[in-house]
Amino acid sequence: MQQTFEAWITPLMIGGLILFMFFIIWDLAKKSNAGRFGTIMLFVVLGAGIFGYVFKVVITWVLESGGAV
Repeated sequence: MQQTFEAWITPLMIGGLILFMFFIIWDLAKKSNAGRFGTIMLFVVLGAGIFGYVFKVVITWVLESGGAV
């Protein structure tokens, strides 16, 4: 029961955290009057860590499934 709950809740909570981090980046850009270029740079630079984590999860999944996508 606990393993099933953890298997379902962990991806949901991590997904929610990622969405919240995107909201924080957007709010930071808005409050600092970053402009279009500044907003893009904030998302690229600060979002790189998020994309790195997602990329790691995808690579791990592919390697554990034997390379078959």
